[in-house]
Amino acid sequence: MAISEAARVESPFHEGEQRVQERLGVREKIEPWARKVVRAYLPHEHREFYQSLPFLVAAARDERGRPWATVLSGAPGFIESPDDTTLAIGARPVAGDALEHAFTPNADVGFLGIELEHARRNRVNGRVQDASPGGFTFHTDQTFGNCPQYIHDRRWQMVEPDPAPRRVRSTLSKDARRLIENADTFFIASGHRGEGKSPTFGMDASHRGGEAGFVHVLGERHLVFPDYQGNNHFNTIGNLMLDPRAGFLFVDFETGSLLQLTGTATIDWESDELKRFPGARRLVHLEIEETIELDGALPIRWQVPQQEWTALAVVEKVHESADVTSFLFEPVDGSTPPTFVAGNHLPIRLSIPGQPDAVARTYSLSVGPGAPHYRISVKREELGLASRYLHDAIDVGHVVEARAPRGDFTLPNQPERPIALVSAGVGVTPMVSMLQALTERNDPTPVWFVHGARDAEHHPLRREVEALVDANPRATLHVSYTRPHRQNHRASTASAGRIDAERLSQLIPDLEADFYLCGPPQFLADLQSGLEARGVPQDRIHSESF
Repeated sequence: MAISEAARVESPFHEGEQRVQERLGVREKIEPWARKVVRAYLPHEHREFYQSLPFLVAAARDERGRPWATVLSGAPGFIESPDDTTLAIGARPVAGDALEHAFTPNADVGFLGIELEHARRNRVNGRVQDASPGGFTFHTDQTFGNCPQYIHDRRWQMVEPDPAPRRVRSTLSKDARRLIENADTFFIASGHRGEGKSPTFGMDASHRGGEAGFVHVLGERHLVFPDYQGNNHFNTIGNLMLDPRAGFLFVDFETGSLLQLTGTATIDWESDELKRFPGARRLVHLEIEETIELDGALPIRWQVPQQEWTALAVVEKVHESADVTSFLFEPVDGSTPPTFVAGNHLPIRLSIPGQPDAVARTYSLSVGPGAPHYRISVKREELGLASRYLHDAIDVGHVVEARAPRGDFTLPNQPERPIALVSAGVGVTPMVSMLQALTERNDPTPVWFVHGARDAEHHPLRREVEALVDANPRATLHVSYTRPHRQNHRASTASAGRIDAERLSQLIPDLEADFYLCGPPQFLADLQSGLEARGVPQDRIHSESF
Protein backbone atom coordinates (compact mmCIF):
# COMPACT_ATOMS: atom_id res chain seq x y z
CA MET A 1 0.00 0.00 0.00
CA ALA A 2 1.44 3.40 -0.95
CA ILE A 3 2.21 5.85 1.82
CA SER A 4 -0.23 8.75 1.81
CA GLU A 5 0.74 12.39 1.49
CA ALA A 6 -0.64 12.99 4.99
CA ALA A 7 1.60 10.26 6.36
CA ARG A 8 4.62 11.83 4.70
CA VAL A 9 4.16 14.96 6.82
CA GLU A 10 4.82 12.90 9.96
CA SER A 11 7.70 10.97 8.46
CA PRO A 12 11.11 10.96 10.20
CA PHE A 13 12.63 11.24 6.71
CA HIS A 14 12.95 14.29 4.49
CA GLU A 15 12.29 14.38 0.76
CA GLY A 16 15.73 13.20 -0.32
CA GLU A 17 15.74 10.19 2.01
CA GLN A 18 12.24 9.24 0.87
CA ARG A 19 13.23 9.48 -2.79
CA VAL A 20 16.13 7.07 -2.27
CA GLN A 21 13.96 4.66 -0.30
CA GLU A 22 11.37 4.70 -3.06
CA ARG A 23 14.00 4.20 -5.74
CA LEU A 24 15.33 1.11 -3.95
CA GLY A 25 11.91 -0.32 -3.03
CA VAL A 26 12.23 -0.13 0.77
CA ARG A 27 10.04 2.88 1.52
CA GLU A 28 6.92 1.09 2.72
CA LYS A 29 8.94 -1.32 4.84
CA ILE A 30 11.23 1.16 6.56
CA GLU A 31 8.72 3.94 7.33
CA PRO A 32 6.57 2.22 10.01
CA TRP A 33 9.65 0.89 11.79
CA ALA A 34 11.54 4.20 11.68
CA ARG A 35 8.65 6.08 13.24
CA LYS A 36 9.13 3.95 16.33
CA VAL A 37 12.92 4.01 16.60
CA VAL A 38 13.71 7.57 15.44
CA ARG A 39 12.98 9.66 18.52
CA ALA A 40 12.92 13.32 19.45
CA TYR A 41 14.56 12.53 22.79
CA LEU A 42 17.48 10.48 24.09
CA PRO A 43 16.42 7.23 25.79
CA HIS A 44 18.13 6.41 29.05
CA GLU A 45 20.61 3.99 27.44
CA HIS A 46 21.61 6.59 24.83
CA ARG A 47 22.22 9.22 27.49
CA GLU A 48 24.43 6.83 29.47
CA PHE A 49 26.22 5.86 26.27
CA TYR A 50 27.19 9.43 25.36
CA GLN A 51 28.30 10.24 28.89
CA SER A 52 30.73 7.29 28.81
CA LEU A 53 32.48 8.29 25.58
CA PRO A 54 35.99 9.78 25.26
CA PHE A 55 35.28 11.21 21.82
CA LEU A 56 32.46 12.24 19.53
CA VAL A 57 32.33 12.66 15.76
CA ALA A 58 30.61 15.93 14.79
CA ALA A 59 29.27 17.28 11.49
CA ALA A 60 28.59 20.96 10.88
CA ARG A 61 29.14 23.71 8.30
CA ASP A 62 31.79 26.41 8.11
CA GLU A 63 31.09 30.09 7.54
CA ARG A 64 30.79 29.41 3.78
CA GLY A 65 28.16 26.72 4.30
CA ARG A 66 30.52 23.84 3.45
CA PRO A 67 30.09 20.60 5.43
CA TRP A 68 32.99 19.18 7.42
CA ALA A 69 33.41 16.44 10.01
CA THR A 70 35.64 16.54 13.07
CA VAL A 71 36.32 14.86 16.41
CA LEU A 72 35.55 16.36 19.81
CA SER A 73 37.33 14.58 22.66
CA GLY A 74 37.98 14.56 26.38
CA ALA A 75 38.09 12.25 29.37
CA PRO A 76 34.82 10.28 29.77
CA GLY A 77 32.33 12.65 31.33
CA PHE A 78 33.18 15.55 29.01
CA ILE A 79 29.70 14.92 27.59
CA GLU A 80 26.81 15.33 30.01
CA SER A 81 23.08 14.86 29.52
CA PRO A 82 21.14 16.98 32.00
CA ASP A 83 17.82 15.91 30.46
CA ASP A 84 16.56 13.66 27.67
CA THR A 85 16.77 16.31 24.93
CA THR A 86 20.10 17.92 25.86
CA LEU A 87 23.79 17.11 25.55
CA ALA A 88 26.32 19.44 27.19
CA ILE A 89 29.65 19.12 25.37
CA GLY A 90 32.71 20.18 27.36
CA ALA A 91 35.02 20.44 24.36
CA ARG A 92 35.58 22.39 21.18
CA PRO A 93 37.51 21.66 17.98
CA VAL A 94 41.27 22.11 18.12
CA ALA A 95 42.88 25.26 16.76
CA GLY A 96 42.93 25.30 12.97
CA ASP A 97 40.10 22.78 12.64
CA ALA A 98 37.71 23.49 9.77
CA LEU A 99 34.88 23.70 12.34
CA GLU A 100 36.80 25.72 14.94
CA HIS A 101 34.20 28.51 14.85
CA ALA A 102 31.14 26.52 13.72
CA PHE A 103 29.43 25.63 17.00
CA THR A 104 27.41 28.81 17.53
CA PRO A 105 23.80 29.17 18.73
CA ASN A 106 21.22 27.68 16.31
CA ALA A 107 23.88 26.01 14.15
CA ASP A 108 22.83 22.63 12.73
CA VAL A 109 24.98 19.82 14.14
CA GLY A 110 25.02 16.06 13.70
CA PHE A 111 26.78 13.79 16.17
CA LEU A 112 27.90 10.20 15.88
CA GLY A 113 28.69 8.49 19.14
CA ILE A 114 30.78 5.40 18.44
CA GLU A 115 32.47 2.86 20.71
CA LEU A 116 35.09 1.13 18.60
CA GLU A 117 35.97 -1.39 21.30
CA HIS A 118 32.37 -2.60 21.74
CA ALA A 119 31.06 -1.98 18.22
CA ARG A 120 28.28 0.40 19.34
CA ARG A 121 27.13 3.57 17.65
CA ASN A 122 24.32 6.07 17.92
CA ARG A 123 23.38 9.12 15.88
CA VAL A 124 21.78 12.32 17.07
CA ASN A 125 20.95 15.45 15.06
CA GLY A 126 19.89 18.84 16.29
CA ARG A 127 21.00 22.41 16.97
CA VAL A 128 23.43 24.28 19.22
CA GLN A 129 21.66 26.10 22.05
CA ASP A 130 24.28 27.98 24.03
CA ALA A 131 28.01 28.28 23.45
CA SER A 132 30.98 29.21 25.63
CA PRO A 133 34.76 29.15 25.17
CA GLY A 134 34.89 25.70 26.74
CA GLY A 135 32.02 24.02 24.94
CA PHE A 136 28.33 24.24 24.07
CA THR A 137 24.93 22.72 24.72
CA PHE A 138 22.96 20.85 22.09
CA HIS A 139 19.22 20.27 21.63
CA THR A 140 18.08 16.96 20.12
CA ASP A 141 15.79 16.87 17.08
CA GLN A 142 16.27 13.22 16.11
CA THR A 143 18.19 10.28 17.55
CA PHE A 144 18.46 6.61 16.69
CA GLY A 145 20.79 3.65 17.06
CA ASN A 146 22.91 2.10 14.31
CA CYS A 147 23.92 -1.52 13.88
CA PRO A 148 27.53 -2.53 14.69
CA GLN A 149 28.39 -3.52 11.12
CA TYR A 150 31.82 -2.53 9.73
CA ILE A 151 33.17 -1.20 13.06
CA HIS A 152 36.80 -2.16 13.65
CA ASP A 153 37.93 -2.91 17.19
CA ARG A 154 40.27 -0.29 18.67
CA ARG A 155 41.15 0.61 22.27
CA TRP A 156 41.80 4.20 23.35
CA GLN A 157 44.00 6.05 25.80
CA MET A 158 44.33 9.72 26.67
CA VAL A 159 47.67 11.45 25.97
CA GLU A 160 49.11 14.94 25.96
CA PRO A 161 48.57 16.25 22.41
CA ASP A 162 51.44 17.61 20.39
CA PRO A 163 49.77 19.47 17.53
CA ALA A 164 51.59 20.79 14.48
CA PRO A 165 50.44 23.81 12.45
CA ARG A 166 47.61 22.95 10.12
CA ARG A 167 48.23 22.45 6.42
CA VAL A 168 45.57 23.63 3.97
CA ARG A 169 45.59 22.47 0.36
CA SER A 170 43.26 22.10 -2.62
CA THR A 171 44.70 18.68 -3.49
CA LEU A 172 45.77 15.57 -1.59
CA SER A 173 49.30 15.49 -0.26
CA LYS A 174 51.35 12.30 -0.30
CA ASP A 175 50.70 11.85 3.44
CA ALA A 176 46.98 12.36 2.97
CA ARG A 177 46.87 9.89 0.12
CA ARG A 178 48.75 7.30 2.18
CA LEU A 179 46.33 7.69 5.10
CA ILE A 180 43.28 7.27 2.86
CA GLU A 181 44.65 4.26 1.01
CA ASN A 182 45.34 2.45 4.30
CA ALA A 183 42.13 3.46 6.09
CA ASP A 184 39.52 0.94 7.21
CA THR A 185 37.30 3.66 8.69
CA PHE A 186 36.20 7.19 7.86
CA PHE A 187 33.35 9.57 8.65
CA ILE A 188 31.02 11.64 6.47
CA ALA A 189 29.31 14.97 7.12
CA SER A 190 26.24 15.81 5.02
CA GLY A 191 23.07 17.79 5.49
CA HIS A 192 19.90 19.33 4.15
CA ARG A 193 18.02 22.40 5.35
CA GLY A 194 14.68 22.85 3.57
CA GLU A 195 11.99 25.51 3.81
CA GLY A 196 10.28 25.95 7.16
CA LYS A 197 10.96 23.88 10.25
CA SER A 198 11.28 20.12 10.43
CA PRO A 199 13.21 17.76 12.72
CA THR A 200 14.29 15.95 9.53
CA PHE A 201 16.41 18.96 8.50
CA GLY A 202 19.96 19.52 9.68
CA MET A 203 23.33 17.79 9.64
CA ASP A 204 24.26 14.11 9.80
CA ALA A 205 27.52 12.50 10.91
CA SER A 206 27.92 9.01 9.49
CA HIS A 207 30.45 6.17 9.75
CA ARG A 208 31.79 4.01 6.93
CA GLY A 209 34.05 0.99 7.37
CA GLY A 210 35.53 -1.81 5.33
CA GLU A 211 38.75 -3.65 4.74
CA ALA A 212 41.86 -1.44 4.68
CA GLY A 213 42.03 0.29 1.31
CA PHE A 214 38.28 0.24 0.61
CA VAL A 215 38.46 3.98 -0.21
CA HIS A 216 40.18 4.50 -3.57
CA VAL A 217 42.16 7.59 -4.60
CA LEU A 218 41.47 8.23 -8.29
CA GLY A 219 43.41 11.48 -8.55
CA GLU A 220 44.79 14.32 -6.48
CA ARG A 221 41.25 15.68 -6.01
CA HIS A 222 39.10 12.58 -6.49
CA LEU A 223 38.02 9.74 -4.15
CA VAL A 224 35.53 6.91 -4.51
CA PHE A 225 34.24 4.37 -2.00
CA PRO A 226 31.74 1.48 -2.20
CA ASP A 227 28.52 1.90 -0.25
CA TYR A 228 27.22 -1.38 1.20
CA GLN A 229 23.94 -2.55 2.66
CA GLY A 230 22.91 -0.48 5.69
CA ASN A 231 19.83 0.31 7.73
CA ASN A 232 17.78 1.61 4.76
CA HIS A 233 17.44 5.07 6.33
CA PHE A 234 19.72 6.54 3.65
CA ASN A 235 20.41 9.64 5.71
CA THR A 236 23.71 10.42 3.97
CA ILE A 237 22.63 9.39 0.47
CA GLY A 238 19.32 11.20 0.91
CA ASN A 239 21.12 14.38 1.95
CA LEU A 240 23.37 14.16 -1.10
CA MET A 241 20.34 13.85 -3.36
CA LEU A 242 19.30 17.36 -2.29
CA ASP A 243 22.67 18.92 -1.42
CA PRO A 244 25.71 17.17 -2.96
CA ARG A 245 28.23 18.92 -0.72
CA ALA A 246 29.95 16.58 1.75
CA GLY A 247 32.80 16.46 4.23
CA PHE A 248 35.02 13.41 4.78
CA LEU A 249 37.14 12.82 7.88
CA PHE A 250 40.01 10.35 8.12
CA VAL A 251 41.61 9.76 11.51
CA ASP A 252 45.13 8.46 11.99
CA PHE A 253 44.26 6.48 15.09
CA GLU A 254 47.88 5.87 16.09
CA THR A 255 48.99 9.51 16.01
CA GLY A 256 45.75 11.38 16.73
CA SER A 257 46.02 13.27 13.42
CA LEU A 258 43.03 14.42 11.39
CA LEU A 259 42.55 14.73 7.65
CA GLN A 260 39.48 16.81 6.80
CA LEU A 261 38.11 17.05 3.27
CA THR A 262 35.21 18.98 1.81
CA GLY A 263 33.86 18.86 -1.70
CA THR A 264 31.05 17.70 -3.96
CA ALA A 265 29.75 14.14 -4.01
CA THR A 266 28.13 12.20 -6.84
CA ILE A 267 26.43 8.81 -6.64
CA ASP A 268 27.02 6.02 -9.15
CA TRP A 269 23.94 3.82 -8.96
CA GLU A 270 24.51 1.24 -11.68
CA SER A 271 27.61 1.69 -13.87
CA ASP A 272 29.89 -1.19 -14.80
CA GLU A 273 32.36 0.11 -12.21
CA LEU A 274 30.17 -1.43 -9.49
CA LYS A 275 31.30 -4.89 -10.62
CA ARG A 276 34.77 -4.10 -9.27
CA PHE A 277 33.35 -3.87 -5.73
CA PRO A 278 31.60 -7.16 -4.75
CA GLY A 279 28.65 -6.53 -2.48
CA ALA A 280 28.54 -2.76 -3.09
CA ARG A 281 25.08 -1.30 -3.68
CA ARG A 282 26.41 1.94 -5.19
CA LEU A 283 29.60 4.02 -5.43
CA VAL A 284 30.07 7.48 -3.94
CA HIS A 285 32.60 9.84 -5.54
CA LEU A 286 33.99 12.99 -3.90
CA GLU A 287 35.51 15.82 -5.91
CA ILE A 288 37.69 17.60 -3.37
CA GLU A 289 37.58 21.37 -2.93
CA GLU A 290 39.80 21.74 0.14
CA THR A 291 41.82 19.59 2.54
CA ILE A 292 43.04 20.35 6.07
CA GLU A 293 45.71 18.25 7.80
CA LEU A 294 46.01 18.49 11.59
CA ASP A 295 48.92 16.37 12.78
CA GLY A 296 48.90 15.10 16.37
CA ALA A 297 45.90 17.27 17.16
CA LEU A 298 43.83 14.98 19.40
CA PRO A 299 44.47 14.14 23.07
CA ILE A 300 43.55 10.52 22.37
CA ARG A 301 45.20 7.58 20.66
CA TRP A 302 43.82 4.22 19.58
CA GLN A 303 45.45 0.83 19.18
CA VAL A 304 44.22 -2.35 17.58
CA PRO A 305 44.12 -5.03 20.31
CA GLN A 306 47.15 -7.29 20.25
CA GLN A 307 44.99 -10.37 19.88
CA GLU A 308 45.46 -11.92 16.49
CA TRP A 309 42.97 -13.77 14.39
CA THR A 310 42.90 -17.34 15.73
CA ALA A 311 42.34 -20.39 13.56
CA LEU A 312 39.23 -22.33 14.62
CA ALA A 313 38.27 -25.71 13.20
CA VAL A 314 34.67 -26.76 12.67
CA VAL A 315 34.21 -29.86 14.84
CA GLU A 316 30.47 -30.24 14.37
CA LYS A 317 27.77 -28.91 12.06
CA VAL A 318 24.16 -29.28 13.21
CA HIS A 319 20.97 -28.39 11.35
CA GLU A 320 18.84 -26.70 13.98
CA SER A 321 15.79 -25.78 11.89
CA ALA A 322 14.65 -25.31 8.31
CA ASP A 323 17.01 -22.35 7.80
CA VAL A 324 19.39 -22.27 10.80
CA THR A 325 22.56 -24.32 11.20
CA SER A 326 24.95 -24.40 14.16
CA PHE A 327 28.72 -24.51 13.82
CA LEU A 328 30.86 -25.71 16.74
CA PHE A 329 34.46 -24.48 16.77
CA GLU A 330 37.61 -25.43 18.63
CA PRO A 331 41.13 -23.92 18.26
CA VAL A 332 43.16 -25.92 15.77
CA ASP A 333 46.13 -25.92 18.16
CA GLY A 334 44.13 -27.79 20.80
CA SER A 335 44.14 -24.89 23.25
CA THR A 336 41.14 -23.76 25.31
CA PRO A 337 39.24 -20.94 23.60
CA PRO A 338 39.18 -17.58 25.44
CA THR A 339 36.38 -17.19 27.95
CA PHE A 340 33.33 -15.13 27.15
CA VAL A 341 30.20 -13.72 28.75
CA ALA A 342 26.71 -14.88 27.85
CA GLY A 343 25.36 -12.54 25.19
CA ASN A 344 28.76 -11.92 23.54
CA HIS A 345 29.24 -12.27 19.81
CA LEU A 346 32.10 -13.90 17.94
CA PRO A 347 33.90 -11.97 15.17
CA ILE A 348 34.86 -14.38 12.38
CA ARG A 349 36.63 -13.98 9.05
CA LEU A 350 35.96 -16.11 5.98
CA SER A 351 38.03 -16.55 2.84
CA ILE A 352 35.29 -16.85 0.22
CA PRO A 353 36.29 -17.83 -3.33
CA GLY A 354 35.80 -14.96 -5.76
CA GLN A 355 36.06 -12.30 -3.05
CA PRO A 356 39.19 -10.12 -3.19
CA ASP A 357 39.35 -9.77 0.60
CA ALA A 358 38.39 -11.85 3.60
CA VAL A 359 34.75 -11.35 4.64
CA ALA A 360 34.30 -10.42 8.33
CA ARG A 361 31.06 -10.97 10.23
CA THR A 362 29.94 -11.22 13.86
CA TYR A 363 27.52 -13.85 15.14
CA SER A 364 26.12 -14.22 18.65
CA LEU A 365 27.44 -17.18 20.59
CA SER A 366 24.59 -19.63 21.20
CA VAL A 367 26.22 -21.69 23.93
CA GLY A 368 26.85 -20.96 27.58
CA PRO A 369 30.21 -19.66 28.86
CA GLY A 370 31.01 -23.01 30.46
CA ALA A 371 31.17 -24.88 27.16
CA PRO A 372 34.57 -26.19 25.96
CA HIS A 373 33.88 -24.84 22.48
CA TYR A 374 32.33 -21.92 20.66
CA ARG A 375 29.03 -22.27 18.83
CA ILE A 376 27.28 -19.93 16.44
CA SER A 377 23.84 -20.60 14.98
CA VAL A 378 23.42 -18.93 11.59
CA LYS A 379 20.32 -18.35 9.52
CA ARG A 380 20.81 -18.82 5.80
CA GLU A 381 19.88 -15.58 4.04
CA GLU A 382 19.35 -15.76 0.27
CA LEU A 383 21.28 -12.51 -0.20
CA GLY A 384 23.73 -13.16 2.61
CA LEU A 385 27.24 -13.66 1.27
CA ALA A 386 28.68 -15.06 4.51
CA SER A 387 25.64 -17.05 5.66
CA ARG A 388 25.27 -18.78 2.29
CA TYR A 389 28.95 -19.69 2.30
CA LEU A 390 28.76 -21.07 5.84
CA HIS A 391 25.69 -23.18 5.04
CA ASP A 392 26.72 -24.36 1.61
CA ALA A 393 30.51 -24.71 1.76
CA ILE A 394 31.74 -24.98 5.36
CA ASP A 395 31.75 -28.45 6.92
CA VAL A 396 33.47 -30.39 9.67
CA GLY A 397 37.23 -29.99 9.34
CA HIS A 398 37.11 -26.60 7.66
CA VAL A 399 38.97 -23.73 9.34
CA VAL A 400 37.81 -20.15 9.90
CA GLU A 401 39.51 -17.25 11.65
CA ALA A 402 38.12 -15.58 14.76
CA ARG A 403 38.92 -12.99 17.36
CA ALA A 404 38.02 -13.12 21.03
CA PRO A 405 34.28 -12.74 21.76
CA ARG A 406 33.08 -9.23 22.53
CA GLY A 407 29.95 -7.16 23.11
CA ASP A 408 28.00 -5.55 25.94
CA PHE A 409 24.58 -7.19 25.51
CA THR A 410 25.07 -9.07 28.76
CA LEU A 411 23.27 -9.87 32.01
CA PRO A 412 24.10 -8.23 35.36
CA ASN A 413 26.05 -10.36 37.82
CA GLN A 414 23.35 -9.94 40.44
CA PRO A 415 19.95 -9.25 38.84
CA GLU A 416 17.64 -7.04 40.90
CA ARG A 417 14.46 -8.21 39.18
CA PRO A 418 13.18 -11.17 37.19
CA ILE A 419 14.79 -11.55 33.77
CA ALA A 420 12.69 -11.66 30.59
CA LEU A 421 14.58 -13.07 27.59
CA VAL A 422 12.44 -12.19 24.58
CA SER A 423 13.40 -13.05 21.01
CA ALA A 424 12.17 -13.71 17.51
CA GLY A 425 13.67 -15.88 14.78
CA VAL A 426 17.42 -16.38 14.97
CA GLY A 427 17.47 -13.71 17.70
CA VAL A 428 17.10 -16.67 20.04
CA THR A 429 20.86 -17.35 19.88
CA PRO A 430 22.20 -15.03 22.62
CA MET A 431 19.14 -15.84 24.74
CA VAL A 432 20.06 -19.53 24.82
CA SER A 433 23.53 -18.56 26.04
CA MET A 434 22.00 -16.37 28.77
CA LEU A 435 19.51 -19.04 29.84
CA GLN A 436 22.26 -21.63 30.05
CA ALA A 437 24.43 -19.27 32.12
CA LEU A 438 21.60 -18.54 34.56
CA THR A 439 20.76 -22.23 34.86
CA GLU A 440 24.34 -23.41 35.37
CA ARG A 441 25.15 -20.84 38.04
CA ASN A 442 21.91 -21.75 39.85
CA ASP A 443 20.83 -18.12 39.86
CA PRO A 444 17.75 -17.61 42.09
CA THR A 445 16.31 -15.02 39.71
CA PRO A 446 13.00 -15.94 38.03
CA VAL A 447 13.45 -16.14 34.24
CA TRP A 448 10.89 -15.78 31.46
CA PHE A 449 12.01 -17.20 28.13
CA VAL A 450 9.65 -15.93 25.41
CA HIS A 451 10.27 -16.68 21.76
CA GLY A 452 8.44 -16.07 18.51
CA ALA A 453 8.89 -18.09 15.31
CA ARG A 454 6.99 -19.00 12.16
CA ASP A 455 6.45 -22.61 13.24
CA ALA A 456 8.32 -25.49 14.86
CA GLU A 457 10.23 -26.22 11.65
CA HIS A 458 11.62 -22.66 11.78
CA HIS A 459 12.35 -22.70 15.52
CA PRO A 460 16.09 -23.23 16.13
CA LEU A 461 17.42 -24.73 19.37
CA ARG A 462 13.89 -25.58 20.49
CA ARG A 463 14.61 -28.86 22.28
CA GLU A 464 17.71 -27.41 23.92
CA VAL A 465 15.70 -24.54 25.39
CA GLU A 466 13.02 -26.93 26.63
CA ALA A 467 15.66 -29.03 28.39
CA LEU A 468 17.21 -25.96 30.01
CA VAL A 469 13.82 -24.76 31.24
CA ASP A 470 13.06 -28.23 32.64
CA ALA A 471 16.38 -28.09 34.50
CA ASN A 472 15.71 -24.63 35.92
CA PRO A 473 12.83 -24.51 38.43
CA ARG A 474 12.77 -20.71 38.24
CA ALA A 475 12.36 -20.59 34.44
CA THR A 476 9.12 -20.26 32.51
CA LEU A 477 8.88 -20.89 28.77
CA HIS A 478 6.43 -19.42 26.29
CA VAL A 479 6.59 -19.81 22.51
CA SER A 480 4.34 -18.16 19.95
CA TYR A 481 4.05 -19.30 16.33
CA THR A 482 2.65 -17.11 13.57
CA ARG A 483 1.81 -20.18 11.46
CA PRO A 484 1.29 -22.92 14.02
CA HIS A 485 0.65 -26.54 13.08
CA ARG A 486 -1.08 -29.07 15.29
CA GLN A 487 1.13 -30.60 17.96
CA ASN A 488 4.25 -28.78 16.80
CA HIS A 489 5.16 -27.67 20.30
CA ARG A 490 4.23 -28.72 23.80
CA ALA A 491 0.79 -27.21 24.29
CA SER A 492 1.36 -25.83 27.77
CA THR A 493 3.85 -23.27 26.50
CA ALA A 494 2.61 -22.35 23.03
CA SER A 495 0.26 -19.80 21.54
CA ALA A 496 -0.52 -18.40 18.10
CA GLY A 497 0.46 -14.96 16.82
CA ARG A 498 3.35 -12.56 17.29
CA ILE A 499 5.14 -11.65 20.47
CA ASP A 500 4.22 -8.10 21.47
CA ALA A 501 3.97 -6.00 24.61
CA GLU A 502 0.37 -7.05 25.18
CA ARG A 503 1.38 -10.71 25.14
CA LEU A 504 4.21 -10.00 27.57
CA SER A 505 1.86 -8.16 29.92
CA GLN A 506 -0.33 -11.29 30.04
CA LEU A 507 2.64 -13.52 30.84
CA ILE A 508 4.72 -11.43 33.25
CA PRO A 509 2.88 -10.00 36.28
CA ASP A 510 2.92 -6.19 36.18
CA LEU A 511 5.75 -6.42 33.62
CA GLU A 512 8.06 -6.45 36.62
CA ALA A 513 11.28 -7.58 34.94
CA ASP A 514 14.40 -6.49 33.14
CA PHE A 515 13.77 -7.14 29.45
CA TYR A 516 16.46 -8.43 27.08
CA LEU A 517 15.27 -8.28 23.48
CA CYS A 518 16.84 -9.71 20.34
CA GLY A 519 15.39 -10.00 16.87
CA PRO A 520 14.61 -8.13 13.66
CA PRO A 521 14.45 -4.32 13.81
CA GLN A 522 10.64 -4.16 13.47
CA PHE A 523 10.22 -6.66 16.30
CA LEU A 524 12.50 -4.63 18.55
CA ALA A 525 10.85 -1.33 17.68
CA ASP A 526 7.36 -2.67 18.40
CA LEU A 527 8.37 -4.20 21.71
CA GLN A 528 10.40 -1.19 22.86
CA SER A 529 7.59 1.27 22.19
CA GLY A 530 4.94 -1.12 23.54
CA LEU A 531 6.75 -1.74 26.80
CA GLU A 532 7.49 1.94 27.33
CA ALA A 533 3.82 2.76 26.69
CA ARG A 534 2.93 0.33 29.47
CA GLY A 535 5.23 2.05 31.92
CA VAL A 536 8.38 -0.05 31.75
CA PRO A 537 11.32 2.33 32.37
CA GLN A 538 13.79 2.70 29.54
CA ASP A 539 16.70 1.52 31.69
CA ARG A 540 15.01 -1.88 32.10
CA ILE A 541 14.83 -2.54 28.34
CA HIS A 542 18.00 -3.84 26.63
CA SER A 543 18.13 -4.85 23.00
CA GLU A 544 20.36 -6.41 20.36
CA SER A 545 19.54 -6.27 16.65
CA PHE A 546 20.81 -8.49 13.84
